[in-house]
Amino acid sequence: MRPLLLIQTGEAPDPIHARFGGFVDWFRAAMRLDSTQMQVARVDEGAPLPAPESIAGAVITGSGAMVTDRADWSERTAAWIRMAMDANLPLFGVCYGHQLMAHAMGGEVGWLPAGREIGTRVITRTHADTADGAWLDGLPTAFPAHTTHRQSVLQPPPGAAVLARSELDPYQLLRYAPNALSTQFHPEFTAESMRAYLDARAAALREEGLDPVAISADVRPTEAARALLENFARAALRHVTGAPVASTS
Repeated sequence: MRPLLLIQTGEAPDPIHARFGGFVDWFRAAMRLDSTQMQVARVDEGAPLPAPESIAGAVITGSGAMVTDRADWSERTAAWIRMAMDANLPLFGVCYGHQLMAHAMGGEVGWLPAGREIGTRVITRTHADTADGAWLDGLPTAFPAHTTHRQSVLQPPPGAAVLARSELDPYQLLRYAPNALSTQFHPEFTAESMRAYLDARAAALREEGLDPVAISADVRPTEAARALLENFARAALRHVTGAPVASTS
């Protein structure tokens, strides 16, 4: 069975990593995959990317880096995304991955005009039709999701459908093709990891006029957002094997 590729573009801050593990652990748990079903490429450390035909699909993680810096590793990954899109490979981008997919396909990325978005936010669906696919089955019209970002998609690529927004960010969920979508929010975060990010950034949040204690008090479970990532993984692996995919917790 071809594995699902996790394109890792960064890592959790050291104190958070020590408590909760790293991005590989978070994504594998959210997608309910075992280690044999997932391959990892740490592209920000120079790892090469495989040929699209050798994998079932790819998930692109978040990062502390900025897409607008146009780092060599990031631009190489953007070129790979375009190749994967041409091959109709299932793709799912998260946060930095969301912005990188939009950039790769001709969209604009930059500083979020409303300022930093962080904490558990209400995401509201803005578009729904049969092209949205089984990945969005059961996704409520409005649902909570964890966010932490200062940059975002400012203009989606030509032809991309805007599927959901938040109060501060109009492009929280984009679909580029029937099997390619991305989220600005973090479906892989738990309530505990979201609170840890708020604790780690408390001083910066206060300097920006935000109240980390109040934001933390509003953190809550985000099962609908997490299920979106799991549905993607199951659909991508099922497409390759032609059989149901057993999940593991």
